[in-house]
Amino acid sequence: MPERHVLALWMLLAVVSLATYVWRATGVVIAARIKPDGRLSQWFTCVAYGMLAGLISRIMLMPVGILAQTPLVDRLAALGFGFVLFVALRRAMLPAVIGAVAVFMVLAAVRHYGIL
Repeated sequence: MPERHVLALWMLLAVVSLATYVWRATGVVIAARIKPDGRLSQWFTCVAYGMLAGLISRIMLMPVGILAQTPLVDRLAALGFGFVLFVALRRAMLPAVIGAVAVFMVLAAVRHYGIL
């Protein structure tokens, strides 16, 4: 009886692996046909940036939770610094986000200790 369970588990593993690799192979075939500079890719890029801009605007202007207790000027200063860094580093998102978070943390700490 235990041998049947072991065999069933191996068969299940084979079926699951096959299902996974079929989708991966399909993705490889489709990815080879996608033009990264094509109109559809540009549209997806524009939509992604638009959604990001909407999310950032929502967080900046209508924050919830503990962020709502921070001054708007601090949030906007961090956002402005992040945007300048984004443009200066030729659309590098990660350094811009890290820089904006760092500025926000410094401003929050300065306000917390009464320096500003």
